[in-house]
Parts: sequence; structure tokens; C-alpha cells
Amino acid sequence: MRAIVTVIGKDRVGIIAEVCALLAGHQVNVLDISQTVLQEYFTMIMLVDTAACTASFTELRDCLRQAGESQGLDIRVQREDIFNAMHRI
Repeated sequence: MRAIVTVIGKDRVGIIAEVCALLAGHQVNVLDISQTVLQEYFTMIMLVDTAACTASFTELRDCLRQAGESQGLDIRVQREDIFNAMHRI
């Protein structure tokens, strides 16, 4: 299954590395990534493949959320099909 990961927070060194390491630790593969800095805010959206993930989707979501909170970031993950349905006109 594919999912969308979003990351928002104050820009600093290492955000991409930390998020990617956390995903890799759960065997989640990054398929595509886009990031930018808007003034002092870092924003990133990633398309990931969770087919080999070692945690349930709920556990992965909670892990990302908790890691984000401890790093001053808002990290969310959403199934691709739900993301697409929500953004369809």
C-alpha cells in the first residue's frame, strides 16, 4: 500500500534525514519526495510504499506523530486512496 507523509515545522538541519531514518527503520520505502522552505518553515510531502512495513498502519502513524512532537514537527501519514479521495473535486 502507498501512503502520503507530510512534515511541517521550523526549519533546521537534519529533518529529512531523521524522517527518512525513521521510515527506513520500519521498512517503509520512499518513492517520491518534495520539500521546500517557506520563510523559516520547512514543508515536505513524501509518497511512500508501506507494503513491507514492520508495523501496522496505526502503529506507524502513532510512531511518526510522537517522533514529530518530540522534534517540534507535525508529521502525518495518510493512505494514498484516502488522500486522493479527500482532494478530488
